[in-house]
Amino acid sequence: MTMLTADHALFAAAPKGARADLTSTEFLDRYAHRGGPIALGEWTSSGADFTATLELPNHLRTVLSAGSPVAAMTSALYDEGYPLELLQFHQRPTDAGIATFVECEFNGRRDWAAAIAPTSAESTIRAMIAGVNLLAD
Repeated sequence: MTMLTADHALFAAAPKGARADLTSTEFLDRYAHRGGPIALGEWTSSGADFTATLELPNHLRTVLSAGSPVAAMTSALYDEGYPLELLQFHQRPTDAGIATFVECEFNGRRDWAAAIAPTSAESTIRAMIAGVNLLAD
C-alpha cells in the first residue's frame, strides 16, 4: 500500500504543463516555495469568516475577513508592499486536501505557485504566499 503524502498529492494534482519533466521534488522546490519574506502564522476559519496572521520581515499583521479570503489577502499584501496579481487559478480536491495552483505576477516577474491545505481558502492563501516568496527572491 502506498502512502499518499500532501507533497505527492500536490504534485499529482498539478496541471500537466506545470509538471513538465520535473520530478516531484523539483516541482515542490520550484512551485511550493516554502521560504521567503512572508510566512502564514495562525489561521482560523469559520464559514466565510477567517483570520490569518502574516509573519512579515519586521512585524506581524493580522488579516480579518468576513468575505473573500483572496480579496482580503490581496489587499493586505498590497498594503505591505507586495502587490501580487493573480493571473490564473486552478484548484483540485485530493485525498490529502485541496490543491491550489496560481499563476502570479509580482514586480514584473511571473510564475506559478502551489499549495495544499485542508480547505479551499487556506490552500489559496498558502499558494498566494508561496507566489510572493517565489517572486520576491
